[in-house]
Amino acid sequence: MSLPPYLLFLPSLGPMEIFVLFVIVLILFGPGKLPKVFGALGDGVRQFKKASRDVTEELSGVTDEKEKAEAASSVK
Repeated sequence: MSLPPYLLFLPSLGPMEIFVLFVIVLILFGPGKLPKVFGALGDGVRQFKKASRDVTEELSGVTDEKEKAEAASSVK
């Protein structure tokens, strides 16, 4: 089973480590702010993915335009 690149660190985290991290976050932020914290974290990840996708599309568009220009110049 192959994991996406952003999840490669997870195999080294066991259930106990995840539980300890959750308890630390719970102590730091409290139960009232936890949904806001995780919501903000989710928004940040979503924005990062969108920016990454936009850059990838932009680069592939530039590459496609360059290939079309080279093909058109070689036909002449």
